[in-house]
Amino acid sequence: MKIPELLAPAGNMEKGLMAIEYGADALYLAGQQFGMRAQAGNFTLAEIEEILETAHRRGVRIYVTVNTYPRNHEMEELPSYLETLAALRVDGIILADPGVLRLAKRYAPGIPLHLSTQANTVNYQAVQFWVEAGISRFVLARELSRDEIAEIRRHTEAELEVFVHGAMCMAYSGRCLLSTFLTGRDANRGACAQSCRWKYAVVEEKRPGEYFPVEEDETGTYIFNSKDLCLIEHIPELVEAGVDALKIEGRMKSSYYVATVVRAYRMALDLYAQDPENYRLPDGLRSELDKVSHRPYWAGFFVPTDAGIYHPTSAYIQTHDVVGIVQSYDSERGEAVVLVKNRLQVGDTVELMEPRGPVTAFTIKELVREDLGTAVAEVHPNFTARIPLPPTKPYAVLRIERT
Repeated sequence: MKIPELLAPAGNMEKGLMAIEYGADALYLAGQQFGMRAQAGNFTLAEIEEILETAHRRGVRIYVTVNTYPRNHEMEELPSYLETLAALRVDGIILADPGVLRLAKRYAPGIPLHLSTQANTVNYQAVQFWVEAGISRFVLARELSRDEIAEIRRHTEAELEVFVHGAMCMAYSGRCLLSTFLTGRDANRGACAQSCRWKYAVVEEKRPGEYFPVEEDETGTYIFNSKDLCLIEHIPELVEAGVDALKIEGRMKSSYYVATVVRAYRMALDLYAQDPENYRLPDGLRSELDKVSHRPYWAGFFVPTDAGIYHPTSAYIQTHDVVGIVQSYDSERGEAVVLVKNRLQVGDTVELMEPRGPVTAFTIKELVREDLGTAVAEVHPNFTARIPLPPTKPYAVLRIERT
């Protein structure tokens, strides 16, 4: 039995380090160009080198996305960029465009090439075509069912990667043109404006100014607004289907999101590996995923159930806020140095979430602001504070339930 790799998003250095600490086997990230999340912080070449060193020291792999569909004038910049990635010895390059593939084989020889979900691979004949072209791993289209994935596995030894958690594009495998038409921002070159999340109406030709809502029912008009994917309850089926890597969406999400989701899937995978025959997903792990900002969850097309459109609104559900991240812990004094992310007050009841460890609740009894060296009643974002805490370690997260 092979336990799939857990692949986490890294929109910037902080998110990458959090993902490593919370149990990711690999990270995917972008440089400052050719990535599908142009609005994320992303990584400079120096930062890619730094995260590679840290990750490899921990046995974690780094894949770099070069998965936009570049235009002619952008192609001139690609060879030197690919040569640099090869020199850095990244563990894989994720791409979608055949032209990028052609250049990657020439300028980054020896680096494994992964085919992005943007290429919407949905059958084993396509897999075999791309294998012959030099692809070693496939990020399969999100439209595929469990049985379709298993069928592809029966026809190939190539690595298969499947999205298991996070936001879903209305176009699923991408290639969406809404953003380009409505805003001039090209989703296929990393600049999506999320136009599918907007509210739409129609106007009849002879009634200008009269807007009629596009309704599916009485609750709303968000006909393109997808629910979020969540497959944590389907880990046994993913393993049985022969999936090699489970991919979490979220390079634009917060470091708290990355930590929480990676922790839940890591713990679930580890529990499954210990005893597959008697595996049951603990209720606590599934409920942890409700504590990050999300839209209603569904299983996508993996196990078709209900419709995937979220009607009432395009807004996220958010029940908890992160209020601090532990930077260091003094075991002799029993206190932690915490970087405060949202206002934190004496008397607040908070939860302490540790990498691969338990979640514990307690009340803040004292706050000492680091720069002042004195006790205060509250601390605001971007300041550090010393807080008496149970034994913990760096990267542990303090969160508070919204009231």
